Amino acid sequence: MASSKTFTVIADHFRQRILSGELEPGAKLPTNREISGSWQVAAATVSRALQALQVEGFIRTTPRGTFVADDPRVGLSSRDRLARVQRVKSILAEGETSRVTDAGLVVPPLYVAELFDLDSGDQVVRREWISGRGSTRTCFAVTWYPAQFAALVPDLLSTAPGKNAGLTARVLEATERIITHARDDMHGRAADAREASGLGIPVGSAVLAGAHRWSDAAGVVEYGEWVLPPRFTIGYEYVP
Repeated sequence: MASSKTFTVIADHFRQRILSGELEPGAKLPTNREISGSWQVAAATVSRALQALQVEGFIRTTPRGTFVADDPRVGLSSRDRLARVQRVKSILAEGETSRVTDAGLVVPPLYVAELFDLDSGDQVVRREWISGRGSTRTCFAVTWYPAQFAALVPDLLSTAPGKNAGLTARVLEATERIITHARDDMHGRAADAREASGLGIPVGSAVLAGAHRWSDAAGVVEYGEWVLPPRFTIGYEYVP
């Protein structure tokens, strides 16, 4: 099985076919077995791809099969998605300071390895950090980058104060990569022990969790996950 044929690639394939109109509302998708065979991937990989599309509102499942949703969501363009991620990150950073609590090269969990199209045992840069305003913690986050970026941007492995600000811009400049696709997802859930410790809140507290993925034709440039504490609000405007 080719390592590039991950669940994200399959999800992107069907998402683009739906957005382009090639797959119209109500159209039936191939069965999981058919997709698994044509893509030469495990059935579990197909299930993860379809679950992602269902959560996004692009498809619906019934006992008769999987169909394009009657009113599939209109996707944002790559430029719009990138602008939205930039707005959210700027809102989170406004008036805040950040403290990097951990940085290094690690073998990532499977879902991150799939996002970066890694082989078993390959490493990535992992940065864990907390932002705040005064004594209030406003965000707990983990950001991931390709391992080779560390040689070009040594600050990726630094936990020294002030090294987190503007890091993405430095990465893009040093690597000469240009973001052409961006995606962000948010959902409410309960904080786990690690997140609760980072934010200084009880385990199980309601939090807003988010993730962003920035990429170009060569692959993912930055993947990040963040959690906001209760009673903390973010917002951004839609610009026509």
